[in-house]
Amino acid sequence: MYREAADNQFDSGWRFTSGYESDEYMDDTHNLAFYKVNTIANYDPEIVPYLEAPVGSAFERQNGTGPFVEVHGFEPLAD
Repeated sequence: MYREAADNQFDSGWRFTSGYESDEYMDDTHNLAFYKVNTIANYDPEIVPYLEAPVGSAFERQNGTGPFVEVHGFEPLAD
């Protein structure tokens, strides 16, 4: 999970991915969806403590399943 600057007043800036998506997968807009952060938190309440983190923050699960840890130096792919 990582946070970018919000695109509009309804955008929290949070982006959630598995981390295993290919460029081709991410380039297909049919594979992307907009959700309220509350919806994602209902699926995974462990994100809640991180939701107030500033723009530029990024977190990932240790070993893909463990607790979240901060990712330093994360740079999202350019559009």
